[in-house]
Amino acid sequence: MNRFRHTVLLIAAASVCSFAFANEPSEKDAIALVEKGAAFMKAKGKEEMIKQINAKDPEYVQGPLYLVMRDNKGVVLANPVNPAMVGKDLLDVPDVDGKLFRREILDVAKTKGKGWVDYKFKNPASGKVEAKTSYIYKVGDVTLEAGIYKK
Repeated sequence: MNRFRHTVLLIAAASVCSFAFANEPSEKDAIALVEKGAAFMKAKGKEEMIKQINAKDPEYVQGPLYLVMRDNKGVVLANPVNPAMVGKDLLDVPDVDGKLFRREILDVAKTKGKGWVDYKFKNPASGKVEAKTSYIYKVGDVTLEAGIYKK
């Protein structure tokens, strides 16, 4: 019986750890997701990547961590969490502090090819506006992004 309880406790602990990971992704997780998307896109093409993201493929939507794609003019091409943004140019829509973070995203992509942008955004899990940082990666004529909410 002791061995059984020990096994149950280990399974429970592993479940809690994976639940915590799923709810609290790290910067490393954001980078890994973007790089995974970039590799997929290089192998299968931009159009296929757009389909995968917009279809909410679990490879690219992991709880609060998800992949977004925009073109070099700022138009959202794929967004699995807020499909209403697809096809929209939101460059001049600031966050709650007035920061034009989408312009900064394009600037980082254009000048550095990759990097981080901080801003405030509505967290779909909590429904509240929270501090967020997104990893930006330019792939061809688009930018892939994945962000995490800061605690």
